[in-house]
Amino acid sequence: MSNKPHILVKGAGVAGMTAAVTLAERGGVVTLYDPGGRVGAGASWMAGGMLAPWCEAESAPPEVTEQSIESVDWWAAHVPDVTRAGSLVLAPARDVGEVARFGRRTSHFETIDGAEIARLEPDLAGRFHKGLFFADEGHVDPRKALVALLARLEALGGKAVFSAANEPDETGFDWVVDCTGLNVRQDLPTLRGVRGEMLLLRCPDVELHRPVRMLHPRIPIYIVPRADHVFMVGATMIESENAGGMTVRSMTELLNAAWTLHPGFAEAEILEMGTGLRPSYPDNMPRVVQDGRRVFVNGMYRHGFLLSPARAREAADIIFGRAA
Repeated sequence: MSNKPHILVKGAGVAGMTAAVTLAERGGVVTLYDPGGRVGAGASWMAGGMLAPWCEAESAPPEVTEQSIESVDWWAAHVPDVTRAGSLVLAPARDVGEVARFGRRTSHFETIDGAEIARLEPDLAGRFHKGLFFADEGHVDPRKALVALLARLEALGGKAVFSAANEPDETGFDWVVDCTGLNVRQDLPTLRGVRGEMLLLRCPDVELHRPVRMLHPRIPIYIVPRADHVFMVGATMIESENAGGMTVRSMTELLNAAWTLHPGFAEAEILEMGTGLRPSYPDNMPRVVQDGRRVFVNGMYRHGFLLSPARAREAADIIFGRAA
């Protein structure tokens, strides 16, 4: 008889998928369950997929950077198509002071001029005269990455259940790892939802090679390139648990930012408008909480792809003991 622990992972967003794969790699017999019908049925599907530990230091506590430095390597080892081309931080001429402010709060960047901006992103030639280049960062397409993690889990012998009618019986497992976000507020009452909104645009007239953060004193925006001239533009952070459709204000701000970056976006096709509620603790730091044989991985806020590898490792250390 196998003495490997049987583990039920609930939730197939980025927290659940990274936990499931990590637990399977450590030797667990893993069953993944999500009644949403597929991987990424929640907020993770709307994510930008930026692996930017140094940029995040501008608005996040130092622990976010410290615990996510290895995230680019983790994703590159687990899914295809991780782009390691760095991140670019820019601002319109009227807000160029924001570039210096951003730099004072971050590190591991090079201050670059218009010529270097044009070398990195030829389509932006002549449009910006100062920026920051974070060469060690990367990005991934979240949707492709989550699907790839499912394939990795299944290759390790794990199985996935996506039908509510076939919900596994928790009593048949040694451990339950719960990654179901706001669904467990009865157990984690300090969780709150933070609303985010994003657009997917197709624009054949523009080519970018890396995420670009457009700074603004009130609402910074990022634009992340994906395959086939598709761009994710996001993302607002609104202290609201309203899960309704996108607001006119948010759409206007996102579209204006894209247009400011490059006028070619004026002719872009809007493929998708998305909203989601990010589960968040009061300090906006994801955490792992143990309650007997149940382990909660939750509160990913805007750091899901950055911090999920570290949180998955923490959950695995609870179940298997700390790795050497």
